[in-house]
Amino acid sequence: MEALVAGDLKSASQEAGATLTPYLVDERWLWRIRLEQAAADPASLRWIARAAVDAATGQVVGHVGFHGPPNDVGMVEVAYSVDPQHRRRGHATAMLRTALEWAASEPGVRTVRATISPANAASMATLRPFGFEHTGEQWDDEDGPVSQARP
Repeated sequence: MEALVAGDLKSASQEAGATLTPYLVDERWLWRIRLEQAAADPASLRWIARAAVDAATGQVVGHVGFHGPPNDVGMVEVAYSVDPQHRRRGHATAMLRTALEWAASEPGVRTVRATISPANAASMATLRPFGFEHTGEQWDDEDGPVSQARP
């Protein structure tokens, strides 16, 4: 994450063991947040964003994870993002499926939440087949109004 924040794609790729894309450097705002989070709570590292790799091609197509470990009522918030060069090929669905399987394998997780901009129709459509339903709205300091959904 430090290399991504620094814009050092080569070092980040070496550390990750995969050829990362410039899109992950473009997401440095996220890595800054996650570095601060990991410094405050090192245990959160196993929950936060990871590079998502297309199993068929070996290409990094985005990132997937959670905003952090389960909270006191066992809720995690899923997060995924597909590199624009790889969108509309089913990667978001695969990422979400993987994240939900990951959450289901963790005994402390009772609920998975997704928070998405109401304008992000593609992400809203990705959630529907997994049984997510709109449960409310909130204000996000980075994204403005966002919709909450849970299965």
